[in-house]
Amino acid sequence: MVYETANRVIDEAVTRVLDGESLDRTDGLALIAQPVDELAAAADYVRAQFGDGTVDACSIVNAKAGNCAEDCGFCAQSVHFDTGIDTHDFLEPEEILEAAKRAERDGAQRFGIVVAEKGVSKENRPEEWRDVIRAIRLVRDETDVEIDASLGILTEDEAETLAEEGINHYNHNVETSPRFFPEIVDTHSFEDRVKTLEIAKNAGMDLCAGVILGMGETPTDRVEAAIALQEIGISSLPVNVLNPVPGTPLAERLGGSADISTAEIVKTVAVYRLLHPTARVRLTGGREANLEPDEQHLPLEAGADGLLTGDYLTTGGQSPDEDLEIIERAGMRPNMDANEFDPDAVRTRADGPVRDRDGADIDAAAEPNAATDRTD
Repeated sequence: MVYETANRVIDEAVTRVLDGESLDRTDGLALIAQPVDELAAAADYVRAQFGDGTVDACSIVNAKAGNCAEDCGFCAQSVHFDTGIDTHDFLEPEEILEAAKRAERDGAQRFGIVVAEKGVSKENRPEEWRDVIRAIRLVRDETDVEIDASLGILTEDEAETLAEEGINHYNHNVETSPRFFPEIVDTHSFEDRVKTLEIAKNAGMDLCAGVILGMGETPTDRVEAAIALQEIGISSLPVNVLNPVPGTPLAERLGGSADISTAEIVKTVAVYRLLHPTARVRLTGGREANLEPDEQHLPLEAGADGLLTGDYLTTGGQSPDEDLEIIERAGMRPNMDANEFDPDAVRTRADGPVRDRDGADIDAAAEPNAATDRTD
């Protein structure tokens, strides 16, 4: 199949992708230098050829907040920084279940259990590990959402257990390029993250791994991160944009705003689609802080086909009905393969609480999903 416009660099890249060829670092660097409108249109075309015209929605719960020993410079939950966030130990599994039920009602196809720490340790914190497994089983048995997890660094035994319990995707972001990673984190390495992704993949879980844009990285770093993810082999690529939290080193270094423009966000999403033609390229944390409401559809018109809906880890997100509007504005529709939710009911809840047949407020019981910031 031949893709023909007036831009030879883009045309040749798209044609090769459609013919089943994988683009490399040189291609990525050439593409990210192209005009944003032409690049977005090409990526949208590729997305349409490989995808199904749907946007896949995921939701998360901050199952354990704050007091993390790692020093990731973007993270409000690190014990090294005074950010004033609320902290809590691992939630009761029943609270996590209620958060999952609310996410399901709001149209999420995936629900991620997230903790803020280097890793949930089966050996060092067996009680917490048992709660993790019980929460997974409750969500698996009492909802139709697909269960994902982001539990930090894993051992082979832990990964095998999670896969056996039904974890669909394991999330462990690489955050940025191997070159720029040491500028952001001191307490662990890029290679540590890659090792956990490999362990999770070998255990049988699909991988959700992505980046945070706007931390001071270069366009080359953005391409290098995507190439590293190519080598790992992922099926979901979350694209976060830094939402600097006061008290974190990056907020101080960058003066309180992400170091990236709207055009650069759209360009990067488009290049990621071309480098990962069959993955879900997912807009996640920081999109509301860095894109105006009338701009949020633009990445979906540049190859993205996934959203993180609802709240993030330490910051609030948009309402599900607002996300539905963004999806529709981009000319796409929600993915309902895993969860046949009612979009009209989602919109109705935006105008007031939905009550059960006894008059009780259904959403009130699910407040634990006032979760928390995918930018960490």
